[in-house]
Amino acid sequence: MTWFEITAILLTLTALLSYLTAKFIRLPTTIGLMLTSLLLGVTLIILKACGVEAVEAEAKSIFDRIDFSDLLLNAMLSFLLFAGALHVNLDDLFERRWIIGIFTTLGVIASTFLVGFGLWGLSGLFHWGLPLIACLLFGALISPTDPIAVLAIMKKAGAPKSIMTKLAGESLFNDGMGVVVFLLLLESVKPDEHTGIGHIIWLFAEEALGGILLGLILGLLAFYLLKSIDHYQAEVLITLALVTGGYALAHRLNTSGPIAMVVAGLLIGNHGRRLAMSDHTRGHLDDFWELVDAILNAMLFVLIGLEVLVLSPSTKHVLAGLIAIPLVLLVRWICVAGPITLLRRWRTFHKRAIPILTWGGLRGGIAVALALSLSENASYRPFILTITYCVVAFSILVQGSTTKYLIPHIDRSAGDT
Repeated sequence: MTWFEITAILLTLTALLSYLTAKFIRLPTTIGLMLTSLLLGVTLIILKACGVEAVEAEAKSIFDRIDFSDLLLNAMLSFLLFAGALHVNLDDLFERRWIIGIFTTLGVIASTFLVGFGLWGLSGLFHWGLPLIACLLFGALISPTDPIAVLAIMKKAGAPKSIMTKLAGESLFNDGMGVVVFLLLLESVKPDEHTGIGHIIWLFAEEALGGILLGLILGLLAFYLLKSIDHYQAEVLITLALVTGGYALAHRLNTSGPIAMVVAGLLIGNHGRRLAMSDHTRGHLDDFWELVDAILNAMLFVLIGLEVLVLSPSTKHVLAGLIAIPLVLLVRWICVAGPITLLRRWRTFHKRAIPILTWGGLRGGIAVALALSLSENASYRPFILTITYCVVAFSILVQGSTTKYLIPHIDRSAGDT
């Protein structure tokens, strides 16, 4: 089966499940798509258990050929991050820079180690036999929040702009920071005599700071090109080339492509939209990237649901995943409550900010992709993959569909969040 045929099957399935979700399921699109695709995958597994193996085997053979980790990290992520950054107001982001900055740097690092050591302690308690590095890798991949689905819920429920700005800003930068921390942990365990604390610091600077610098350079270059013409087809193509070419260049330069795309997207979405585009071009650009974002998000959540076909979970792995869910939520609460409590001395926050930001910090495709990127030779890979999937499924299906019930309790006169 060729890549064209696989893509055709995936797009057709996504379109069919999107129709069923829109027609019959009263849930946000992304949540509904993951639920229906997950139910489809589970149905195929049940059919196999009942003796009907041909359908499940054929479906599994198709999805085995899709490298989800490579597809998301090296293809879809660049478009999703750029499209998300285009619609984030830089002034709002700058106004809340301290809390977002803490969430996306110290928050990710603290979450990585708290989850990692917490899982390691549970591993010793329940005799799971997980090495510390496996637990820390899980902490790194599960720490980035991915609140794509919950943002739509909050917007529909009339959530304060400040909360949405925090979740949007955090998710955009968290994805890049989480990937950097994960890669640094992988690098630290390589049998290389040059791997030391200085080498790790250099890699972090190269990935994170290099990604920021590259994003600024590419964003400014695209800005001047956009400003010099008024031709919406060419201007849309420039932004498309910025994403595809810029992400590929970041990979070649060993810098963080996700961070570069976020920075470039913020620059084009703010200064570029105001100073380098006509109203006509702005409308076409928004329509194009909103469509790209919607299509890729639909495909992403269908793929997340169908990834259940490639799992081979044991009862022990599933139970560990169920235990990991409250651990991840507890650490999320600590990493949210700590900075907000500290900053209350200088800023006012809504009294429900901590529970909303805790429960609304969804985990998504990035976590699954990073888990799948672990070496197949690693003995702990099936364990980490299963507990990651359990946390992500709970996060999207349960947290994503219930966060809206927290919104009406917000006292909008209580100040900023």
